[in-house]
Amino acid sequence: MATRTDQFVSPDYFAVDELLSEEHKLIRDAVRAYVKKEISPIIEDYAQRAEFPEHIVRQLGELGCFGPTVPANYGGGGLDYISYGLMMQELERGDSGVRSTASVQGSLVMFPIHAYGSEAQRKKYLPKLASGEWLGCFGLTEPNHGSDPSSMLTTIQDAGDHVILNGAKMWISNAPFAQVAVVWAKDDAGDIRGVIVERGMEGFSTPTTHGKWSLRASATGELVFDQVKVPKENILPNVKGLKGPLGCLTKARFGIAWGVVGAAMDCYDTALRYSQERIQFGKPIGAFQLQQKKLAEMVTEITKAQLLNWRLGVLMNEGKVTPQQVSMAKRNSCEIAAQICRDARQILGGMGITGEYSVMRHMMNLESVITYEGTHDIHLLITGMDITVFNAFK
Repeated sequence: MATRTDQFVSPDYFAVDELLSEEHKLIRDAVRAYVKKEISPIIEDYAQRAEFPEHIVRQLGELGCFGPTVPANYGGGGLDYISYGLMMQELERGDSGVRSTASVQGSLVMFPIHAYGSEAQRKKYLPKLASGEWLGCFGLTEPNHGSDPSSMLTTIQDAGDHVILNGAKMWISNAPFAQVAVVWAKDDAGDIRGVIVERGMEGFSTPTTHGKWSLRASATGELVFDQVKVPKENILPNVKGLKGPLGCLTKARFGIAWGVVGAAMDCYDTALRYSQERIQFGKPIGAFQLQQKKLAEMVTEITKAQLLNWRLGVLMNEGKVTPQQVSMAKRNSCEIAAQICRDARQILGGMGITGEYSVMRHMMNLESVITYEGTHDIHLLITGMDITVFNAFK
């Protein structure tokens, strides 16, 4: 497929840039330039072939997209959460799979090692993960337990100086290429614990998930554990219970809330440009009322989401954010992004389903993003319980 030129111009209808620091804008612009140069020209071809562009892992590490909020002395960027959000926005503007690679690495692998790990674990793993030398993955979802992780069947059994890990995890981003996995399993007492599993441990395998219509340029697989001996020093010592993985998911959902707005921005920009260039009935289709309605609604929803995300970032930086607020933002961003992609596809007509434009790829990707790390309905119930105090999960 021919290399394409990325003409993206970011919508900023309410001058949200003025709420950002100069450092924020420099970071965002650096990632935007990277996506234009390295991701946009190749990503459609990788998606068509259902391949992960493995070479970008080192690039993302060099750019500082892995663990940007982790302290610099462990190899991270030492940046704030608005910087992290802007990075995810720009990466997902390129492709949701690229953002998934980065947000799994930072929020689901590096964050728990930093927050819940020992100093020895931090020094061993974080620098290599930050640089992209190692890729990590996060094992929580199981074949029979997705939205109900407390019922997980994966276990660790005490065996002296090590534990024996048995079970399986499913729908795991980065799994086929990961050197390490942060895995959540129940111990002999029934408590959920985090363990760091390394590639090469006997009985540990990562079969690739094939046949996806979504996140086709992302590496997805399973984690299979058959009597895997894991040294006890690989257990995360500073957390016990479901609050461990849920704490990670709050950070990852924050990144998703920002990320999918990037996909929405790309679809809006594509549709706007197409509406100004495509001539029907003697004039650009953007001159027709129904097309203007779609475009006006798109930029309105993008603007609202940008402001919501910015405020969420401020609260996260101040340590005041609640998981429920993050849930609301994740759900809102996914909902508006999915609708914007669909409307953009309609504006492009038949061209919207081809690889000549990014819109259909974004549409398919968002069907995964709207489901993973808390489904759309689960996030509704999280908000519902927060405002009514009634638990409607079961």
